[in-house]
Amino acid sequence: MASKLLRAVVLGPPGSGKGTVCERIARSFGLQHLSSGQILRENLRGGGGFPRTMGQAEALDRICELDLVISLNIPFETLKDRLSARWVHPGSGRVYNMDFNPPNVQGIDDLTGEPLVQREDDKPEAVAARLRKYKDAAKPVIELYKSRGILHSFSGTETNKIWPYVYTLLSSKIPPVLSDEEN
Repeated sequence: MASKLLRAVVLGPPGSGKGTVCERIARSFGLQHLSSGQILRENLRGGGGFPRTMGQAEALDRICELDLVISLNIPFETLKDRLSARWVHPGSGRVYNMDFNPPNVQGIDDLTGEPLVQREDDKPEAVAARLRKYKDAAKPVIELYKSRGILHSFSGTETNKIWPYVYTLLSSKIPPVLSDEEN
């Protein structure tokens, strides 16, 4: 059976849960999750949360035509709290969140026992600047996809509450391989 190709992009500010939503989409619909970095390494510099600028959106247009764009709208305070609570194990890239996914021992990686670090840009003073920068750059990108009629926005403070709506939207476009309950 040929797998359906669905060209979708998940947009959202840092800490909005893009990675989690993408993983769930890949698992539920049997789609391959290609991070923007993987797809566009040859074409552009820059990692996740793509396209963040009009230049990136135009570059993406040259590669493929998108079927739909999912935009995650999370309140500023929620993002600030989430990002400030994020700690990383440098060796593996494992991410912990002190609020909802803390390590077994505070400040220590569960698997290696090595210390966790907070990225410079996750420190509270850097977070506000990052979020402002994202908002300014993303605004025209969001308007572009809205004008094409492919933008679907989801608002909330918890990925688990937003997910069922994303799942329903995608189910109308492509048959799921896992039901929402199995997720």
